[in-house]
Amino acid sequence: MQISNLDWLTPQFIYIAFSAVVAILIWIEGEMLKRTAGKLPQSALFKFSSLLDTAWFFISVLMLYVIDLTPLAIAVPAAYGLYTVFGWIYGTRLLRRRGIPDSPKDLVIPPKYIAYSQSFALIFLALCLLVLVSPWLTIFD
Repeated sequence: MQISNLDWLTPQFIYIAFSAVVAILIWIEGEMLKRTAGKLPQSALFKFSSLLDTAWFFISVLMLYVIDLTPLAIAVPAAYGLYTVFGWIYGTRLLRRRGIPDSPKDLVIPPKYIAYSQSFALIFLALCLLVLVSPWLTIFD
């Protein structure tokens, strides 16, 4: 299958490309948290990234209904949704073990949660890249 001109620039491609950027931001957030021993960094990048990560859950759910996704591409919003929901559950369980702090300034993100997020980021990025190049791969014809 040959793709010419800008036929590849579809709503699906744009959504998946931005999802790959979100995966990279999740990885960067984890690195920032490691440098602060789990304390929430006060940088603008961290705040923006955290807000985008949360918003991406709702955007991903919306994309399931708004754009026409190929069967392989449906895995991207589905994976992000599962990551977010299980992350909320897992994060809450980890925080309960340590005790929920009174102030966000006292919040320390557990290393296990950082590992969970960064592991997802790597797998999610690989999935996004696979979906992005799939039109050019003959194995998906």
